[in-house]
Amino acid sequence: MQFRAPWASFNRKPQIAVLASVNRLRVRSELDRVVRILEKSADIQTIDENESLDLTEKQWDLVVVLGGDGSILSAARRMSLNQMPVIGVNLGRLGFLAALDANELEQIWPHVCAGEYPIDKHVMLQCGIVSQSGELSETQLALNEAAILGGPPYSMLHIDLFADGQFASTYSCDGLIVSTPVGSTAHNLSAGGPILHRKLEAVVISPISPHTLTMRPVVDQADRVFEMFIREGHDTVSAVFDGRVLGRLEEGDCYRINRAPVSFQMIQVPTKNEYHTLRDKLGWGENPRVS
Repeated sequence: MQFRAPWASFNRKPQIAVLASVNRLRVRSELDRVVRILEKSADIQTIDENESLDLTEKQWDLVVVLGGDGSILSAARRMSLNQMPVIGVNLGRLGFLAALDANELEQIWPHVCAGEYPIDKHVMLQCGIVSQSGELSETQLALNEAAILGGPPYSMLHIDLFADGQFASTYSCDGLIVSTPVGSTAHNLSAGGPILHRKLEAVVISPISPHTLTMRPVVDQADRVFEMFIREGHDTVSAVFDGRVLGRLEEGDCYRINRAPVSFQMIQVPTKNEYHTLRDKLGWGENPRVS
């Protein structure tokens, strides 16, 4: 789903917030140069250099994130239900989400501020732990994935999966991932799951090192309620969202995952389509015999 930049309808500069984790050396060294570029076409309302700004109450036209994909995940988490359009400038490493290189910003930025590029909406997940007594923990939003992961002693987990209250299967595995299309190139890909186009309204369920090789990743619609129950586990099994621990899971606890009531919003730069990003970041089309 797409929509156009609302500020362009009022023929004004967008009001923006800049999120820059200056604890990263490259972000700190590039910040002044990037700010000079941004302020030519936009009104900078704030620059957050240490992730201390509360993003749940503010409202800007656009949030510019300087860093890598982790910085964008952090921004999405901090905005919570108050999602605002985001554009990422890659000052990190891989950069699937923050695909815009700092050297491209000066050319691209006036077009962004003129509202020439659409804004895509992407599926997010809402995650919470339901204890055996039926008590629901505080929920969190995830942009990449929700997962059950085991720690030491790293023994096999047995996880019952239900979709919309219907039993799907028991997974004997090291962990179980429910990934969004945006997150399909993250932990899901490492676990052997498929890459989903970011605009799909779907999720992929991927077991980690399944005991039964016929247990393959499954793509399902996003508008389901997924419940994962620990049948057999150990003391260090955790419910995880976007690489952060939501809480420990005991046998009989349920990790409930459903589509979030909000979507992640990202500026679509035409020169950075998804296949271009996959070719660039995953080395598609390169000759593996050429070092």
